[in-house]
Amino acid sequence: MYVACRADDRSIAFENQGGARIEIHPRWLRERCMSDASIDQRTGQRLFNPSDLPSDLAVTEVVETAPGLLRVGFSDGHVSVFSAEALLAEARRSDDDDGAPAPETWMATLGTLPRAHWRDTQDPKALRAMLSDYLRLGFLILEGVPTEPGSVLAAGRRFGFVRDTNFGELFDVRSVPEASDLAYTALSLDPHTDNPYRDPVPGIQLLHCLVNETQGGLSTLVDGLAVAETLRRTAPADFALLAATKLRFLYRDRDTELVACMPQIECDAAGRVHAVHCSPRLDFTGFRPAAELDRLYRAKTEFDRLCRAPEFEIRFKLDPGELVMFDNRRLLHGRTDFDPAEGLRHLQGCYIDGDGPRSLYRVLNRGEA
Repeated sequence: MYVACRADDRSIAFENQGGARIEIHPRWLRERCMSDASIDQRTGQRLFNPSDLPSDLAVTEVVETAPGLLRVGFSDGHVSVFSAEALLAEARRSDDDDGAPAPETWMATLGTLPRAHWRDTQDPKALRAMLSDYLRLGFLILEGVPTEPGSVLAAGRRFGFVRDTNFGELFDVRSVPEASDLAYTALSLDPHTDNPYRDPVPGIQLLHCLVNETQGGLSTLVDGLAVAETLRRTAPADFALLAATKLRFLYRDRDTELVACMPQIECDAAGRVHAVHCSPRLDFTGFRPAAELDRLYRAKTEFDRLCRAPEFEIRFKLDPGELVMFDNRRLLHGRTDFDPAEGLRHLQGCYIDGDGPRSLYRVLNRGEA
């Protein structure tokens, strides 16, 4: 709690009882002006460009007009009112705080899986809780989703915006003759991320079970963030090499040829793992001298070994009416093999953009303030 606030050397300075100071730059403060002269109240968009402000803009006065409310005058004649509490909260916010829960890495010992019921997606409080689980862990299992074909699209639209691709708005995951993708066979699938050959990579995948009459075909998930951080800790040189080296991912069929180049481990500006891209059946390593390729292949092999290690993988069976939604830029997914002679296994899937659940969570969170 601040005990003093005053205009001090062009800026606002807050002080607490211990004497600690937080100085607020005048242009930073002006960016956050919410007056009618600065912000369109309907859209929330600025009516001015902060780059047009005077380079020597200064705070000329600050007056507490009511507890916690500050009237601030600027050297160019502009006057506005600010909440001291809101300013201090904003000043303490980290650059990567987007108002959504931070990811929490997990391994095979996760225990209880995040589950919810489809009907509860209409309850704002329950929806907020399931979105929190999804954003923290990177996946959510929904029960009670109607088993009519196409229901996966309704689920996708509840959480975000459906992405249409060369596979269509939705795609059927079942064993078919002359499959255009190994997903459409009865083979086991190692942990992988979908569509790393696409720019941008689909953010979220939903898979909805319509029929499952087989004993096999278990769904698998691996937290790529946990794997990448383990590699950083146990083999830092391998981690650095995979984060710095782009691979070429390729998909082609009769009508499509898609290529994207990106590293297997993608880090943000602060060095935190931002995404993983892993599809060993679809990646190609660029030509390099033999010694460099030896190092790169060793790093790729170690990363792939960790991705397939049992200590990172959870397995579960999707029954009819169950749907799993997962972050395709964080989690690797796969399945065990199954015998199509046992019966039909039919899932439908779709992709949605990664920002949909985050936006929905923030909207719902407004009511919690």
